Amino acid sequence: MFLTPTTSHFPDFNFQLSTFSPIFAPMKKLATIHSFFVAVAAALLMAGCGKAPTVTRLQGRALGTIYNITVVGELPEEFSHRLDSLFEEANRSMSIFDKGSLLSRINRGEEQVADRHIIRCVEEALRVSALSDGAYDITIGPLVEAFGFAGKDPNYTIPVDSLLEFVGYKKIRLEGDCILKSDPRVRIDLNSIAKGYTVDLAASLIEEYGFKNYLVDIGGEIVCRGTNPQGQRWGIGVETPFEGNYSTTGEHITTIVRISGVGMATSGNYRNFHTDPNGNKFTHIIDPRTGQNTASSLLSATVIAPSCMTADAYGTMFIALGLEASREVAEREGIAALFIYDDGGTMRVEKSREWKLKVESWP
Repeated sequence: MFLTPTTSHFPDFNFQLSTFSPIFAPMKKLATIHSFFVAVAAALLMAGCGKAPTVTRLQGRALGTIYNITVVGELPEEFSHRLDSLFEEANRSMSIFDKGSLLSRINRGEEQVADRHIIRCVEEALRVSALSDGAYDITIGPLVEAFGFAGKDPNYTIPVDSLLEFVGYKKIRLEGDCILKSDPRVRIDLNSIAKGYTVDLAASLIEEYGFKNYLVDIGGEIVCRGTNPQGQRWGIGVETPFEGNYSTTGEHITTIVRISGVGMATSGNYRNFHTDPNGNKFTHIIDPRTGQNTASSLLSATVIAPSCMTADAYGTMFIALGLEASREVAEREGIAALFIYDDGGTMRVEKSREWKLKVESWP
């Protein structure tokens, strides 16, 4: 069901937002971020123009992808250890690839009581499922596995109807700290929301130390606050979503968005797909209502929301809905979304009313 390129616009700090990022699993979107190197180059330019502010930059691997963190100020050494512990905690809680994670045990029926991470993600996922009429659904795991997007080989012979029996967001509910399933074979997959949620956790950790100007980027899921080291809003590049675009150097950018105080995420189908022996293309974002792939004119959806968790879920929801339904939901729910779609072979960009109000009207 699920997961953009750097720019060379100096001396600004510009970050790539990508649709090529596996989160805890390669089911949603995959994002390769090289904003760190852009930031370093920008800092070198700034150094020749006067005294630059102290900037802390961290880069590493987490949740199956690359993270980049930029903080205006000097983080203490202990921060890196706490960040690593946060990532480990998120994996132990929500990973479907770690057979010993709490979510894996819940899926096998060995546990019912969830922790705060799973509860928060499930609460938000169920809300998004309801407003999308089930186009977004965290019980889609059996379909994702069948199509080969959850670390297993695809099995195109399985009848979709037999899998849909265990798919449907109304088949799970929260009762206190417990997750109750209408059928023990129902499985929860948080790949479309957990990475965005973890970005929010990392941002909260930075704020514990009193920093207000920072950017957290984990595999293309982003939260930014305050201003960059030059005192400007953070610049995020939205990648041009054409099939075969695996660039990590930033030459294929559709637009640069300047934002602060929000979460941002992009979903799309143009990188994470495969083809069966008959030449049929299967994409990684699947419509849980039909069990079918979501090949449509909507190539990517970029969302800005108060939290990265919500932006993450909305992006997946839009790709599953397709262009027309996405337009309707974005306007009805007041969601700031940028859609890139194919119009008879021509790539076009469309912005929701909320995007124009909340993003393009910022001073």
